[in-house]
Amino acid sequence: MKNSNFSRRDFVKLSMVGAGALALGGVNAQAAVSSKDVKFDEEWDVVIVGSGFAGLAAGITAAEKGNKVLILEKMGRIGGNSVINGGLFAVPNNDKQKAEGVKDSNELFIKDCLKAGRGLNHVDLIDTIATRAQDAYKLTIKCGVKYIDKLSHLGGHSVPRTVQTTNGSGSGIVQPMVEYFKNLQGAELRQRAKFDEFVLGEDGGVEGVIIRENYKFDSNSLKDDVENTSGEKKTIKAKKGVVLAAGGFCRDVFFREVQDPSITKETDSTNHPGATAGAMKEAFRIGAIPVQLSWIQFGPWACPDEKGFGVGSLFNVNASFRYGISVNPKTGKRYMNELADRRTRAQAMFRVIGTDGNYPINFCDSNGVKALLPEQLEKPLNSGILKKFDSIDEIAAFYKIPADELKKTVERYNGFVKAGKDDDFGKPLDKTTTDGYDVSKPPFYAMRGTPKLHHTMGGIDINTKAQVISLKTEMPIPRLFAAGEITGGVHGASRLGSVAIADCLTFGMIAGENIG
Repeated sequence: MKNSNFSRRDFVKLSMVGAGALALGGVNAQAAVSSKDVKFDEEWDVVIVGSGFAGLAAGITAAEKGNKVLILEKMGRIGGNSVINGGLFAVPNNDKQKAEGVKDSNELFIKDCLKAGRGLNHVDLIDTIATRAQDAYKLTIKCGVKYIDKLSHLGGHSVPRTVQTTNGSGSGIVQPMVEYFKNLQGAELRQRAKFDEFVLGEDGGVEGVIIRENYKFDSNSLKDDVENTSGEKKTIKAKKGVVLAAGGFCRDVFFREVQDPSITKETDSTNHPGATAGAMKEAFRIGAIPVQLSWIQFGPWACPDEKGFGVGSLFNVNASFRYGISVNPKTGKRYMNELADRRTRAQAMFRVIGTDGNYPINFCDSNGVKALLPEQLEKPLNSGILKKFDSIDEIAAFYKIPADELKKTVERYNGFVKAGKDDDFGKPLDKTTTDGYDVSKPPFYAMRGTPKLHHTMGGIDINTKAQVISLKTEMPIPRLFAAGEITGGVHGASRLGSVAIADCLTFGMIAGENIG
């Protein structure tokens, strides 16, 4: 592997949990901690690992059934990736679609997901999201989550079907759900509590967990799950079961590079530092089936002039890609459908970037930025990564783009908007998508763009009841559930934007319904 600090021994050791080498799953399961050999320090009905969308949905649903529920969060901050998420939630057939006259269906949603996922999606899981996302949406509203009135149309979706929180962030979902959960009887959320191991019963099912309290994540370590020994050990009984909702592994440098050697330690990610594979690997160790671990997604809307998700991504998600264009600065020409699925756009952008850092320029006009919340425009402007221009010539001069070609590109695109059809790349330009906006009304807003590592599609195999499936028996592992990015099969090769929240909330809710 290139640019790696990891040894061949490390590689071989971890390859035992790779997609093709889990024949040892049954042996590993027998080596797990037995409930006969431990004394439990605490007893709960349900234990949930992770405090993001999936964990909170599971916790609320399970607690409302009268269960005593403990949510464990390894970090000092609640919510993981969910709080830095853009707050965009795909809900097929939602109330706002009806208000805007948008025609949608479960079948169209499934078709869009399969197209983006290159047909590798587990259709039963996608169908479950299509059927139950409305219930998950209602759950958030019950918890006090607020959404703006206007729908968003994200790349790869045939129609606008995405609702957005009023604060333009996943924190607009997490914070109300946390408060709702904490007010439920018998519910507790414990931070800096790291899950390490399962405790198994005589039937091979999960009876509890071994955790470390007062754990302190080491952001300087590339192997925190392996090397960090901070915290005090505690053994907790989970009478009715455990839900794994610990998220994906985009920040796990070793594990992600094992799956895709082209992703090195230098590769930037939009994820929070604690997005590692520890909980997932423990599930594999007791015999869970790994699914599609090498499918790792780059989000095509990030900016190379800031680290991580930053403050500029939502300019591209909500404004430039929908209402504007992306051009190759060397040619001044468009090179992709700005509303294609993420994988298609990321690959197109990487071809433009090449080996010399030729970052594409994404821009729209003053009409396009009307789709942004005030802070989504102000923050990138104030940080300097988003630039404001009075003319197309100014954009060309600043980014050293051939001015005549750029003006021809804008004129051609504006003609497509007027005609309602993109003859070059097939971008949807009907009025429900563009609101009739072209790129002609100054001032103009522009930003350099790049893909960044964003979502891991692979993970633990589950069924439509969110039960974890055993490699050895091909049946559910008793009392073990999983939901959200820690699972695999939902998204196939590439996840559609805004389907992550739908996935997490829906299967978290389903896990809470079925546990106990």
